[in-house]
Amino acid sequence: MRHLAGNHKVIEHADSVALGINLRHLRAFSAVASAGSIAAAADALFRVASAVTRSILDLEAVLGRPLFDRGPRGVALNAYGELVLARALRIEREFEEARAQLATRGGVAGAGGAADVHSLFASILNGRRLAVIASLAEKRNMPAVAREFGITQPAISSALKDLESGLGVTLFNRNARGLSATPAGEIVAFYFRRVLSELRHIGPDIAASEGTLQGRVVVGALPLGRTQILPLAIASLLARHPRLHVATVESPYDALAASLRSGDIDFILGALRTAGEAKDLQQEPLFEDRISVIARAGHPLARAKRIDFRTLREARWTLSRPGSPSRELLERFFSEARQAPPVPAVETGDLAVLRSLLLESDMLTAISAHQLRYEIRDGSLVVLDFPLEETRREIGLSQRQGAFPSPGARALMEEIRQVVAGSPDFRTPNGRK
Repeated sequence: MRHLAGNHKVIEHADSVALGINLRHLRAFSAVASAGSIAAAADALFRVASAVTRSILDLEAVLGRPLFDRGPRGVALNAYGELVLARALRIEREFEEARAQLATRGGVAGAGGAADVHSLFASILNGRRLAVIASLAEKRNMPAVAREFGITQPAISSALKDLESGLGVTLFNRNARGLSATPAGEIVAFYFRRVLSELRHIGPDIAASEGTLQGRVVVGALPLGRTQILPLAIASLLARHPRLHVATVESPYDALAASLRSGDIDFILGALRTAGEAKDLQQEPLFEDRISVIARAGHPLARAKRIDFRTLREARWTLSRPGSPSRELLERFFSEARQAPPVPAVETGDLAVLRSLLLESDMLTAISAHQLRYEIRDGSLVVLDFPLEETRREIGLSQRQGAFPSPGARALMEEIRQVVAGSPDFRTPNGRK
């Protein structure tokens, strides 16, 4: 992960608030909001009214804002409470989905319904423990997780034992190499990460309602957006909102999509996929792009009057790895033309390596010209006169279906739209600019 900008103290405080939220308190808050009174909520939760009141006060203390207006007739949600309730209800749905998934594994011992299972999770976990379990599934190493969170291994073991006992299912297998998540453990870790995402958005939601954008935005950055669009959008947004922190994650699409589904990243910027590949994702096209044949400015083909398939096959190539979008587009183009595709001398996914090979040799490549925009603009690289119109694809934003992004993520996506709309370099999907 590459951290691009932001105020680390603000981020550390926001994470501390999120991890410190007691889920039992959040459950009490939701019950009061639903029932309309402390007494009715206490009855629904089988708790005494004073305990429910204490939970609400503790939650308000953690968030630093009142969530209810108090009056002689009882309590009523205020504007802050409405914001928190939206996240709390989403968290309840995530727990219910986890319950449904675990039930297929024979778990959730003694849970009779959504309310019961939420109470079970809430009685065991706060935000920090959610993060611990999710980290265990990722790192598979208890000592490393203990160091990460500054807690002891016995404390982690005890919390894990309580959770497994309450859910009635084994979450991790222990072996000489450490821990490995069971299928049930993978389910729990997946939904815990989603809950953590909702918890981390509560503070930024409140701050945004007061006119301040803050918090962390994590972007899945595919190659096409990294050179120009994303840096311009980030720089413009942070100039106005310096309390935001942006991090980018550079990974293959499948890894980014998995992180998007689990809530670890907020959105993806890059080439859109087919409906089958982007199942349960919401895709928004921003512009169309095609790959181009690119070479150094002094390349012999840069002066050629005519370039044909034979000439290209005889050239030396450096291409992206097999299976990458640009490689697949190029090979499909040659296949549809009933021509053998170029055989690369070098295969690389590193843009720095690719750039150097082009500048220092007579190799050709075929990628989006946007990825080498600055070299093309300064004249050190050129696009050869061999258009690959049939390689057009849509570039845009991908979000999880049904996601409720943080204010910072929504602002950055809007900034990206403005960068695309304001540049003559991009052609919109309908062909107009």
